[in-house]
Amino acid sequence: MKDWRQDFQAVTGCTLSKESLRAAAAVKDISAGRVEMKKAIVVGSGAGGAAAAKKLQEKFQVTVLETGREFKPFSSSWPALEKLKKTGLFFDEREIQLLFPSMKVHKTEDGMVMVSGTGLGGTTTLSAGNALRMDKGLKELGIDLDDEFEELYREIPVTNNHQNKWRDTTKELFEICKEMDLNPQPLPKLGDYERCTNCGRCVLGCRYGVKWDSRQFLKAAQDSGTELVIGCKVSKVVTEKGSVKGVQAQKGMNSVFYPADIVILAAGGFSTPVILQNSGIECESRLFVDPILCVAAEYKGSLQNKELSMPFAVQREHYILSPYFDYLSFFFNKSWRYPASDTLALMIKLADSNAGSVDNKKINKTLTGIDKERLQEGVGICKEILNRYDIRKDNIFLGTINAGHPGGMLPLTRQEAETFHNPKLPKNLYVADATLFPKSLGNPPILTIMAMAKRVGKIIMEQI
Repeated sequence: MKDWRQDFQAVTGCTLSKESLRAAAAVKDISAGRVEMKKAIVVGSGAGGAAAAKKLQEKFQVTVLETGREFKPFSSSWPALEKLKKTGLFFDEREIQLLFPSMKVHKTEDGMVMVSGTGLGGTTTLSAGNALRMDKGLKELGIDLDDEFEELYREIPVTNNHQNKWRDTTKELFEICKEMDLNPQPLPKLGDYERCTNCGRCVLGCRYGVKWDSRQFLKAAQDSGTELVIGCKVSKVVTEKGSVKGVQAQKGMNSVFYPADIVILAAGGFSTPVILQNSGIECESRLFVDPILCVAAEYKGSLQNKELSMPFAVQREHYILSPYFDYLSFFFNKSWRYPASDTLALMIKLADSNAGSVDNKKINKTLTGIDKERLQEGVGICKEILNRYDIRKDNIFLGTINAGHPGGMLPLTRQEAETFHNPKLPKNLYVADATLFPKSLGNPPILTIMAMAKRVGKIIMEQI
């Protein structure tokens, strides 16, 4: 008597792979009630959490726990905002949360502004949508993520063909950088930029669905059975005899325990270390944040606020330079007194020193002497670029130093290249976000975080 595999081959003409046979057999067993799927808790819905959930859904009953609520793009009009700015009511960057609840802002003791996303999709919804592969530091540890990056390129539209959306100002800046032998390159973007409307609000949430963010991975996972719980803040991981039993979380007014066979922390570089420390697992004081400093000037009709964010970049050894309209500086820095449409800025994104920490009370982070030297070097190059654009150096002003790419407090080592598992962690607890990076990238990290999270998911599934 023929079995179902022979029937399948006779009808389709295809032979099932060993992996497909194992998966089909597992589904058959589950359907017959012979196997109960193991439970996986993923903490966080950003780049790492969404990528891990999508991968784990193949073999686990997955639940994603997200602190924030549904994400809504910033919707206020420019005329209304500029009028509000003139009232002088904007004086502290933390006030941005009153206008845009999905953006969470903290300040360090020396005034550096720390930004993170707190809605569904994490910081991916507030990113510039860049799709850079930045795994050189991981390769140096013996970690090869080629398969994971290829998988991502198949799943997500990535393009650097958006020069037709650039304003004349950006095109001229690009040519100046070429003349200065700075080798500028268009930045690859996550999404379908043929439909870009040049609204200029990439970092405030794309209202038109042009920019890809991790909510699309979440939807795919949900369509396959993943449960999503929003407004749920995980406080700690619960362990017993060296094994994780689940997580303790605050859901509204209630303290809730979520049982799990596997827990993946992907709450971001500011939150994952706090959860670990609350669970009795010490992290390293190696926090990096990728600080941003913008160098700006008045240039009438530049319309940089009406253009996609970070259209191209100049890669230097310790930082990148890119055209960028800095909303935090525009609203809260008194030097940014010109209308948005007449403000032209270049961003310096620094690969800062691994020196800092975060706990339940505050973020401890200061720029080291070498960080400040490198920032000043970047400021000098930006001033030269603007000077060649017929802007006098004495008309140039600086923005507020802000940062939004935290990580590094549980860095991978060569010994963990195969396992992605720090020996401090219980055997069924993993981390899948920028906390794993051995050092600052000084570059957009989203694509690389997702590749790492996919690898973590594969490692876990191979163990089951």
